[in-house]
Amino acid sequence: MLRKSPTGTWLPCWVPKSTTTVAVLLMLCSIVQSTDSSQTGGYDGSMLNGLNILPSYTDYFNLNAATTGLNTGSVFIGGFFGPIFSGVMADRLGRRPTIFWGCLLTIVGVILQTAAQNIAMFVVARIILGFGSIIAGIASGVYLSETFPSRWRAWGVGLLNDFYYVGALLAAGITLGTGQWQSTWAWRAPSLFQAIFSVLCIILLPFIPESPRWLVHEGFYEEARLAVAQTNADGDLSNPIVLIVYKEILDTLEWEKKEGRSMSPKEIFKTPVARKRLLIGMSAGPFSCVAGNIIASYYLGSELNTAGITNANDQLKANVVLNVWCLGCALAGTHLAAKWGRKSTALLSQSLLVICLFVIGGLSKLYADDPDGASKSLIYGDVAVMFLFQGFYSIAWTPLMYLYPPEVMNYSIRANGLAFSQFALNAFACVLVFVMPIGIENIGWKIYMVNGSWDIIIAVIIAVYWVETKGKTLEEIDAIFEGEKHSAVPDVEAVRKGEATVDTKELEHEVMMETTLMDQKDK
Repeated sequence: MLRKSPTGTWLPCWVPKSTTTVAVLLMLCSIVQSTDSSQTGGYDGSMLNGLNILPSYTDYFNLNAATTGLNTGSVFIGGFFGPIFSGVMADRLGRRPTIFWGCLLTIVGVILQTAAQNIAMFVVARIILGFGSIIAGIASGVYLSETFPSRWRAWGVGLLNDFYYVGALLAAGITLGTGQWQSTWAWRAPSLFQAIFSVLCIILLPFIPESPRWLVHEGFYEEARLAVAQTNADGDLSNPIVLIVYKEILDTLEWEKKEGRSMSPKEIFKTPVARKRLLIGMSAGPFSCVAGNIIASYYLGSELNTAGITNANDQLKANVVLNVWCLGCALAGTHLAAKWGRKSTALLSQSLLVICLFVIGGLSKLYADDPDGASKSLIYGDVAVMFLFQGFYSIAWTPLMYLYPPEVMNYSIRANGLAFSQFALNAFACVLVFVMPIGIENIGWKIYMVNGSWDIIIAVIIAVYWVETKGKTLEEIDAIFEGEKHSAVPDVEAVRKGEATVDTKELEHEVMMETTLMDQKDK
């Protein structure tokens, strides 16, 4: 049964009564965004991996190392500029409408990319594609973190990046199949298929509620309470968990307004606490980018060449196997983040990455010293560690890249803070995706040693500065940074587990009084 629900925006919604169904639709939204293009999905990276191996693509554009990097990395130019607008759009237009406009821009970029006649057209198309997908991705990260109940948030938001590998697997399979075609459709067909995920996301949007945090901030109090009820208790407005979550949101956002915290992008730098939250939260984006996965994400062919796997068909098959492996690791990592914690999962993953990079560098050096005399055990051992590296990367960075930043940042800086994180990520990625093929070509195995060295520094920073957010609502995380929780109600999980109780009648009265006063102030 669907219930027409007010959203405070032009984008209507008809929300299912069942909370389980709503959670499934939210996860589908997350999955579709993750499977989608460039920034939030693996289809783009895996597709370019395949295209960079296909002669029909490389010969059509007459690519060299520099133009290969430009064609591939231009998506990050759009991803570099997208965050400038995405945070402001998500705050002003609403989370769901911003996702809609981002998906629409992505579709335009895909169509132009498919029709590209030269490098210039291909690059412009990918800039638009990157711009649209980063807007949709940032809005999705903020929306899902604010809408999912705390007990499901790790899975709900973690999936926003986990299904990167489903998109990557689809792209790898499609490029493997079309790679045998003797026409430009060998690369145009995989490109065109990229639009389907944005179309599916647009179809899902009318059946999921708007973010209750955004609704409260904009003065739509009853609509916000209904959204909390729909995502926590089958639409039951008087459920104790609903009342507690709603009261936490009311109290915390009212406190932020009293403190003079605005939605301006300047807010992310305004106070020492805001700067601390920004630096810790935004670090997940750049850390995930420089960890070393860009080599295998976009230049698997070149990486396999350094290990002695030079046949194009074998490289395409390796691309398929790699993405199946990484999907399993990402799902396992999401489980670890939910049960064990975000910080512990990141430390485990980062430590394993350091070990793998040094081993890959050493084995690649042995192959480079004597490629003709290299044994098969050396070659396959190097490839095996490359696969282990990508799996270990997927354990933490795949789910945490979109899960951790919005948890650490409070409402007034959440959208702009996540945008800033993605801005930094794309600034690094824009450079690294361009220089990696040049680096591999010029210094070969040494690139792994350089990468492993800076990964050690990242592990130390995580150990010293990251905080744990597991098992807390977004408002309860405030206590870690502000020194206190800004609502007197018990923690949600304590009530859910029976460790604390509330007087629902009294809480209902407090909520009614508070929303009446806030409504009067807004008027």
